[in-house]
Amino acid sequence: MLGGLEAIRAIQRSGVRPRRSIELVIFSAEEPTRFGIGCFGSRLLAGILDPASLRDKEGRTLDEWRATAGFHGDVTAVRLPGGHYSAFVELHIEQGPMLEREGVPLGVVTAIAAPASLRMWIEGEGGHAGAVLMPDRHDAFCAAAEIVLAVEAAARSTGAVDTVGTVGVCDVFPSAVNSIPSRVRLEVDVRDIDLPRRDGVLAKIEQACADVASRRSVKIRTEVVNQDAPAQCDARVVEALARAADAHGMAYRRMVSRAYHDTLFLSRIAPSAMLFIPCKGGISHRPDEYASPDAIAAGALVLAEALAELSLLNLIL
Repeated sequence: MLGGLEAIRAIQRSGVRPRRSIELVIFSAEEPTRFGIGCFGSRLLAGILDPASLRDKEGRTLDEWRATAGFHGDVTAVRLPGGHYSAFVELHIEQGPMLEREGVPLGVVTAIAAPASLRMWIEGEGGHAGAVLMPDRHDAFCAAAEIVLAVEAAARSTGAVDTVGTVGVCDVFPSAVNSIPSRVRLEVDVRDIDLPRRDGVLAKIEQACADVASRRSVKIRTEVVNQDAPAQCDARVVEALARAADAHGMAYRRMVSRAYHDTLFLSRIAPSAMLFIPCKGGISHRPDEYASPDAIAAGALVLAEALAELSLLNLIL
């Protein structure tokens, strides 16, 4: 946000007179929410989220929580039509180690991976941890453990560096040391920049669930939380960023964003791209996440240069 603000201030100081207005957009809830999805604000802005369909793990709706917070406005009123913006650019840390490792100050993003998120419930049979013998067990957690490994195997099976699979949530019930787990809830995240390849991984996970359920005599129910399509960044915006880096003598590499961002959804309604700067150790989503002032300044400078150029162009989605 501050990088975008400083880029606009730099354009003002430069005396450039843009033909189009340049806006700083601040989105809400970019990180995953209680409803299992992230980029809440940009999804609404792009008109690709139905708020009425949202439920948290307790079954409570967005409207219920909004009422609790005292907010009753129409969240769909922020929707913008395609063509409202001529271009959209987002400055972000890489959230990985590549730029720092290679000593490259900038990354020009050409594609953004997208997640498919699943919730799974594994229903087995509980019992006393001592009294129920091993041949008689239908342990939900043991079944879940197999599924976790199946997610990893399915992601690795593509042989593509851009395919990743993660089980980030595992709730075990009744969660007592002397009780056989009767129920487990998993949340699965599969990402790729190639949609058919990602869907192939999902199919393998689905088959693994069926095999585990049959072999272990447990029930497995799966819910698709979201299944967003990856995005290719607009070549014209990508080249504007590349030219901006060249104009200031800064090296850059073209790269894929394996994390998803608000740009993924703005790309549905506007020509879009991203600019990355290095972060220390590739660390992100931790208290010790850090980008140096020099790296931030370089990103803001190139962003300003690119925005100035884009504001003079007439891009059409």
